Amino acid sequence: MGMPTLLDKALEKVGALPQDEQDAIASQILETIADEEAWRRRFAAKRDVIRRMADEALAEGARGETVPLDEVL
Repeated sequence: MGMPTLLDKALEKVGALPQDEQDAIASQILETIADEEAWRRRFAAKRDVIRRMADEALAEGARGETVPLDEVL
């Protein structure tokens, strides 16, 4: 077997903790994964809207209707 991965190392450390702390960490990990999946679904559902907005912004830039950010700040 190869070297342990970062996840292997983390799980080893978590496994040495009391069960209630293990459960708390596991809950945090599961919530983070669920949040990431929800963001992916939201962006996938709005992909056409985001693409239209990007196309519009590029067209405005091509027409000279935009100002460089460093001039605004």
